[in-house]
Amino acid sequence: MTELLVVGVVAVIAIAGAAVLGPRIGVAAPLVLVVLGIVASLLPFVPDAEIDPEWILAGVLPPLLYSSAVSMPSMNFRREFGAISGLSVLLVIASSLVLGLFFAWVIPGLGFWWGIALGAIVSPTDAVATSIVKQTSVSRRAISILDGESLLNDATALVLLRTAIVAAAASFSFWGALGDFAKAVAIAVVIGWFVGWVNVLVRARVPNAAVNTALSFAVPFVAAVPTEHFGGSGLVAAVVAGLFTGIVGPRKLPPGHRLSDAQNWQTIELVLEGAVFLTMGLELSSILGDVQDDHTGIGPALLIAVVALVLTLLVRAAYVVPLLLALSASAKRGERMQARFEEMHASDRDAMSDVIREHRPGNRAPSERDLDRFAVRVRRTLADIAYYTKAPLGWREGTTVIWAGMRGAVTVAAAQTLPEGTPQKSLLVFIAFAVALLSLVVQGSTIGPLVRRIAAPAPDTASNDVEERRRLLELMRTAAEQVPGTGEEGPRTQEELQAADPAELRAWMGREKARRTAVLEAQRSAILDARDDGSFDAEVLESMLRNLDAEQIALELRGAPVR
Repeated sequence: MTELLVVGVVAVIAIAGAAVLGPRIGVAAPLVLVVLGIVASLLPFVPDAEIDPEWILAGVLPPLLYSSAVSMPSMNFRREFGAISGLSVLLVIASSLVLGLFFAWVIPGLGFWWGIALGAIVSPTDAVATSIVKQTSVSRRAISILDGESLLNDATALVLLRTAIVAAAASFSFWGALGDFAKAVAIAVVIGWFVGWVNVLVRARVPNAAVNTALSFAVPFVAAVPTEHFGGSGLVAAVVAGLFTGIVGPRKLPPGHRLSDAQNWQTIELVLEGAVFLTMGLELSSILGDVQDDHTGIGPALLIAVVALVLTLLVRAAYVVPLLLALSASAKRGERMQARFEEMHASDRDAMSDVIREHRPGNRAPSERDLDRFAVRVRRTLADIAYYTKAPLGWREGTTVIWAGMRGAVTVAAAQTLPEGTPQKSLLVFIAFAVALLSLVVQGSTIGPLVRRIAAPAPDTASNDVEERRRLLELMRTAAEQVPGTGEEGPRTQEELQAADPAELRAWMGREKARRTAVLEAQRSAILDARDDGSFDAEVLESMLRNLDAEQIALELRGAPVR
């Protein structure tokens, strides 16, 4: 027990040290931890690390994916969902097929389905590995795509892995595999959405911030475990629960609770991400030992891993290039339709009613609810067009998306779930480990210089930011004016303050505090409505929400209002 505690303390110190040292030496902290783990694993007095892969797949990934989903801007996720779903599903399947054919060709006696299984293991990008990309100057739109991809592609890869293992032992049905995948996702979405709803509903009624945050730690597991039991994807369920919490939480949870959540989850992310990379390095010695015990050549296996990594990048490039062309064409179509939508946005409800009736069978008149929904759709469409126009995806962003697709601990953990009886299992695990390690070291160490080298000259966005903030402040001012005031003024001078009756002064201060709290709530509601419409930049809105939260927390710390 003492040895385990010592190991845990040393690991936490190493993770914290890497987080501080990495930026100072210009190397991402995850890479520092991987190298540190490798060096430690090669020392003779350090025992081989035997990590149950389920600890990674079921114990570490759900909270990490949940936390990333909570903090992801919901509008950006919606806007990029087409690209995200394609990268998460179609690209993983294509990569698995290409890699499966390659592995079946170069590894004697492996067979096609076991090759597909290894291809599925190597195909997904890693949610933890993308933390390296966030430390570079990559555009926020590219980050949104990479974040969304890493949230969902693990589920595709794991379902494909299970399908390939079953097919290797029995017959394969394409429609059966497709049905299993759809079932796994559908179950995950339903359970994840329900858990997210219950999460917000329950925590909104918990007054203690510490208890509230403690409950949040259980949410990803409450979503993932029953989903896996019913045959769904626990990782997707954790993501869906996180997305629901991120969308609805700011409306229901007090600012103090959300601040506590954010600070504590940042610590959880730091420790878990660091532990994942440190564990990857520590596992090198045991993996090498297994390969040597099976008398498999490390040199040829390493060469296979290098070629596999190159293939993943080539397949990724072959998919990303037409994807960006399609997104660019879609953005241009939106620009051509912008004038039409602006005309509808400026028209009155009678004109909107005429537009709706033109596209309805029987020329039926729309209801007031239909008109409200149509107005929201028009606003969101105009905001989407502005978003795509403001942040186009060119060859620079495409290069970044291709090179930033790194493999990580999920690949290593998934490889270790291969069943006993898998042909040349130790070799397959080593290849997966080598691909993940090479990806992290080569791509992770060069993504920063690459982004700086190909970065376009930074545009002067100062005037745009000023205009954006001016519009947002005007929105907040309008929301504040709709809150009824007390109709009375407090003491203005020192003399008036000293002459005021203490009881009346306390009562006025209580009423003023209640009014200011109502103003902050109205402003937050207006900002969240604007967030849902996508009317403002996500970072600007997040900054304003943090300012409102800080002001409300400071107001609440002054004591309860006197009524």
